[in-house]
Amino acid sequence: MTVPPERLELAAAFPPAERDRWREMVKGVLRRTGAATDDTPLEEIEGLLTRTSYDGVPITALYTAADTAPGRPGLASRVREVRPDGEGLAGWDVRQRHARPDAAATREAILADLENGVTSVWLTLGDAGLPVAALPEALRGVLVDLAPVVLDAGEHAAEAAETFLALVSEQGKDGTALGNLGLDPIGLTARTGTAAPPAPAAELAARVAREFPGLRALTVDATPYHDAGGGDADELGAAVATGVAYLRALTDAGLEVDEAFGQIEFRLAVNADQFLSIAKLRAARRLWARVAEVSGAAEDTVARIHAVTSSAMMTRRDPWVNMLRTTVACFAAGVGGADAVTVQPFDVRLGLPDDFSRRIARNTQTLLLEESSLARVVDPAGGSWYVERITEDLAGAAWEWFTEIEKAGGAAAALASGKIAGRVAATWERRRRDIARRRAPLTGVSEFPNLAEKLPERDPAPERPAPGGTGGGLPVITYARDFEALRDRSDAHLAATGARPRVYLATLGPVAVHTARASFAANLFQAGGIETVSGPPEDFAASGATVACLASSDRLYGERAAEAARALKEAGAMKVWLAGKGDYEGVDDRVFAGCDAVAVLETTLSDLGVN
Repeated sequence: MTVPPERLELAAAFPPAERDRWREMVKGVLRRTGAATDDTPLEEIEGLLTRTSYDGVPITALYTAADTAPGRPGLASRVREVRPDGEGLAGWDVRQRHARPDAAATREAILADLENGVTSVWLTLGDAGLPVAALPEALRGVLVDLAPVVLDAGEHAAEAAETFLALVSEQGKDGTALGNLGLDPIGLTARTGTAAPPAPAAELAARVAREFPGLRALTVDATPYHDAGGGDADELGAAVATGVAYLRALTDAGLEVDEAFGQIEFRLAVNADQFLSIAKLRAARRLWARVAEVSGAAEDTVARIHAVTSSAMMTRRDPWVNMLRTTVACFAAGVGGADAVTVQPFDVRLGLPDDFSRRIARNTQTLLLEESSLARVVDPAGGSWYVERITEDLAGAAWEWFTEIEKAGGAAAALASGKIAGRVAATWERRRRDIARRRAPLTGVSEFPNLAEKLPERDPAPERPAPGGTGGGLPVITYARDFEALRDRSDAHLAATGARPRVYLATLGPVAVHTARASFAANLFQAGGIETVSGPPEDFAASGATVACLASSDRLYGERAAEAARALKEAGAMKVWLAGKGDYEGVDDRVFAGCDAVAVLETTLSDLGVN
């Protein structure tokens, strides 16, 4: 294609792009905000805009070709399989999870999913889902050579595996059945604390490799580390360490190296941070390719990855926002090259998903596959300097953590000693502080809450057994837990008294002056289930509130804050907050951007007599 001369002249009119020129322009902006001064060196400007992920990976404001590092030969991130028939690229496997204890209802839901876009079934069995004995009934009518079945049975994994293998044999699908038996002894230890050596699982895997060539036996489920609050490198490092432990057990059981690699599938979480989730999956492939290389496996050995939208990011409050979270996470999974994707229904925190929420979950994937054609590109993020850099940095951080685990004796030993639990807990505390200070906002929970929402009712979901044992047994957290606990206290108060706790926003000056800070304070207090009413300080007594918060500009605070605080105290205010910063006589404390909102809300609820 030729370029018209006028376009060439237009391009020539712009100065060449230079990093220092960009830094100069950014410095000018930062000077106006006070983040930089005239004396700030240019080489420090990017550092002022750089944040660090929970894994210690720097996320900067600008990436160029100079920021990328070439991958090792043979370890390129090929993330999408090309069909051998030349008909294009293979999409990912749309995998729906089922945990309903009733076999008939589960069978009906499975068949409905398979008829409407789902391509594989993920079954939770045992105490947390369907009874193992009911597995044949739940899968009646399911063609296991066409629709892969993945089992997740925890302590009942061996029993569930034998039940499924018997079902496969009865159908005469021994050589063509697809799916995964879900054996994961180290994952069971991480989840429950129950010690489970990998040797028995490896022996069963060796049998599966001989008798059921279409099946895999082992799943490296790394989601317990994510669900305990771990970061991406925490999850990846533990996953690789677990995979290596399984490779050793499988080869000890008599499998060749390539056969051993063929028995393993990874399960990783993806969340609403789309770029880090994309990088996580690409890094996982790179890490496992390195393991394959040093193990002497075939050059085309790649990790098979099942991506699941994060449980930790899901909220009970304003659950419809979960549809948006899972859409972003599913997009990241597709771009990152997941072989199978599970989108969790938006109501999963409320109980067992209903027909509508499962439909939305599967259609989210269908839209991205069919309407958006997301799987028609081998590596959509490939060549992005940003994604390539964080993929490399994340892989490096994960490999470092993996080697630490290996030095500690391997994944099982690191779980038993508490090494993994300690690292995951430290990561969670960093994230938890950011959430409390609303630096990591949760829409509908810590930001823009809806106190009048009516939550949909769902059948209760079976609960997994509480962690026990001496090692592992990682906790299960959700990012919204602290704010949701505050909302629960407010709801209980409403049920007991007929009214929510209330804070009075005492506004000073005209609307244009106080609106910004009044809105900020209202949003903050409502995140804890505390209603707000506003008006001038002289109307406080008629509001029925006992806690007040001043809202205005810094100039008016200097002129009237002390007087207004004194008037509020005289009118019965037990505590006076101020929206903003600065010390003023009579003001007890302040709320501002970056303050510990959870601590503010806990204090306020206690002041208001809400237990």
